[in-house]
Amino acid sequence: MADVIGGAPLLHAPGTPATGLTAAEVAERVAAGRTNAVDTRTSRSTLAIVRSNVLTPFNGLLFVLFLVIVATGRWQNGLFGLVIVANTAIGVIQEVRAKRTLDKLAVLNAPHARVVRDGALSEIDVADVVADEVMELRSGDQVAADGVVTTSAGLEVDESLLTGESDPIHKEPGDEVRSGSIVVAGRGRFRATAIGADAYATRLTAEAKKFTKVGSELVGGTNTLLRYISLMMLVVAPLLVWSQFRTPDTHQWQDAVTGTVAALVGMVPEGLVLLTSLAFMLGAVTLARRQTLVQELPAVEGLARVDVVCLDKTGTLTHGDIVFDRLVMPAGADALDDAEVREALVLSASGPDSNATAQALGSVFSGGAWERTGGVPFSSARKWSAVVAGEHGTWVLGAPEMVFPGPAADPLLVQAGEIAGEGRRVLVLASCEACPVEDCLPEDLEPRALVVLAERVREDAADTLAYFAEQGVSLRVISGDNPRTVGAVATAVGLPGITHAHEAVDARTLPEDPDELGAVLEEKVVFGRVTPQQKRAIVGALQQRGHVVAMTGDGVNDAMALKDADIGVAMGNGAAATRAVAQLVLLDGKFAHLPDVVAEGRRVIANIERAANLFLVKNVYSLLVALVVIFTAAAYPLAPIQLSLISALTIGIPGFVLALAPNRRRYVPGFLRRVLRLAIPVGVLIGAAAYAGDRTIRWLQPAGGLTASQTVATITVLTASLWALTLFARPFNAWKLALVGGLAGVAAIILAVPALGGGIFLLDVTLERLGVALALGLAAGVLIEVVGRVMRRRETA
Repeated sequence: MADVIGGAPLLHAPGTPATGLTAAEVAERVAAGRTNAVDTRTSRSTLAIVRSNVLTPFNGLLFVLFLVIVATGRWQNGLFGLVIVANTAIGVIQEVRAKRTLDKLAVLNAPHARVVRDGALSEIDVADVVADEVMELRSGDQVAADGVVTTSAGLEVDESLLTGESDPIHKEPGDEVRSGSIVVAGRGRFRATAIGADAYATRLTAEAKKFTKVGSELVGGTNTLLRYISLMMLVVAPLLVWSQFRTPDTHQWQDAVTGTVAALVGMVPEGLVLLTSLAFMLGAVTLARRQTLVQELPAVEGLARVDVVCLDKTGTLTHGDIVFDRLVMPAGADALDDAEVREALVLSASGPDSNATAQALGSVFSGGAWERTGGVPFSSARKWSAVVAGEHGTWVLGAPEMVFPGPAADPLLVQAGEIAGEGRRVLVLASCEACPVEDCLPEDLEPRALVVLAERVREDAADTLAYFAEQGVSLRVISGDNPRTVGAVATAVGLPGITHAHEAVDARTLPEDPDELGAVLEEKVVFGRVTPQQKRAIVGALQQRGHVVAMTGDGVNDAMALKDADIGVAMGNGAAATRAVAQLVLLDGKFAHLPDVVAEGRRVIANIERAANLFLVKNVYSLLVALVVIFTAAAYPLAPIQLSLISALTIGIPGFVLALAPNRRRYVPGFLRRVLRLAIPVGVLIGAAAYAGDRTIRWLQPAGGLTASQTVATITVLTASLWALTLFARPFNAWKLALVGGLAGVAAIILAVPALGGGIFLLDVTLERLGVALALGLAAGVLIEVVGRVMRRRETA
């Protein structure tokens, strides 16, 4: 017990060897695999990412059809195969990019650990720590394993990343320390009792690190469409093959196969899948410029659907540290009293036992004239410190209830209780002539001032909360800290639903039944002393009541709740475990980026819904024409290359542009239902016009054959689809008019230039065929306009 640091003795646990392990003992444990090395992968392997993006039903279907077209030797008709490559590349590139970022993160951020071996202190990699290792801790270190403290010199540990409790915890010999916690004061040593996969932080995050996919209404709706279309294709495909081989228009087997593939490709919403991926990726890139990492593409959409956001106080609403708030002097204090108090605070802030309180005071009180002649360092166990200032006496700074135990009689101490009741952190500064003796307070202490401290609230927190309130998103603050403290912060930032700190709920009183818990959550908005298990239960109870829940957090204690939430949002300056499981990571730790994410998600949803109408219209008219040719034994009037032209000019290009346009519409459930309600009648009208064009030109030009039929059907569908585009692009503005006009101009050029129309797209344009197609296309356009106006009236009724 000879060692002394800042006036605090270095306490030893009895019977603990100070020399640590020998080299032979270390080698034995390494050979047995008892080391601290753990699998720190925080995402799927690259192979798993590639496999999941390549081996999809959508890609499989298109690839089979592509191989069939290749077998015919008509390469132009295989252009749709590029969609497979593009769609797969987008998904793989985005996930691999996120994986590389994640793989740099680990549950433990400390790159080295100090260990005692053969009596000597040395630094080694954290992964090289072995079982029973004697490890040294100093201020600022992160604990690399679980263990039992063997020596302590004012050792204090911050376990907020594990428990959510922001107050440092004093550790004495025999106390436990856990991996992932951080030393904030003093120093000490401990013996590692649990390392690697057995350590607390590793066990806590093992389940959380399992990969999960975020739910997406857009992706889910598209997959539902694909399932139903696949079932229809199983029935339609054999009938199409039969009808195409028996029609007199197909003189070669390649004609029959090409017609069948064209009908089937037209029924697949390949453009919608590609556009959704593109929109998600571009949204992710946009957010990345705003310091937000999107780890799963559908998360761009997900937060736009959220109606409840659960916030962790520390690291989300606050910076996680404390600042000086104000100094409260007793009634009747004069300028001399104020000067003495400030000099005493200078000494208290500049002592050898620097901690969070001293740092907060030191930023305000510095440069005094008094000299320190002795004192007692601060300890979390006694919750006070003392400084001797020579002829100016002894000054004690600490918690009022510890410095002045018993009922408060002095008016200043009564005021301290009132301030503490508001959830503020308050210290009392007292003075006397006597000197402190070890851990005993001097007698005849007189309260001289109150020092009020506050957690440093994020400057953007209030505005961010106001944004969510305006957008109809309710908020819940769930923290492991004291309920009054949490309530005070929530009140300070203007959280809706709470007006006073005492309204915060102590989570120890919450019911375990999910229904009863859900009822409490509907009424209350601030909760303190929440355990990691309760955070998960809160998220689950809200989801059970039909809410779409987002959870933000920065500590290991938040990891499982983030995983269970519909959208997990991790702070980039928090624990790596939370970053591993979250769908979104705020890289600079600024909560104010969440409104950007919401706005981007809403833009993506609204624009993809608008563009989805264009894609599904094609699926509808392709299916309708396929059914007609099956029953009439006619040749399919569109080749795959012609469908590619139609898709590019009336769906792909405009759909992509519309998906990037600004859009402030709030999220409205029912994406698939709304899209189908408009796409089906419009698709039926275009399909009917295409078949009418096919029949009309066969009647007018019996010798024209399949080429004449395909030419008229292509122009008819182009004309009607461009009209449909004007319906979905409204309200109009200059750039939308320019977009539609430009696309119509490109179509006109292709039809007018034989090398394009005939050489590439297999069209044979004549005046008669052009006239028939334009007439039918415009007629279909007028009917589409009527349908659009009727639908709009129903929506506004």
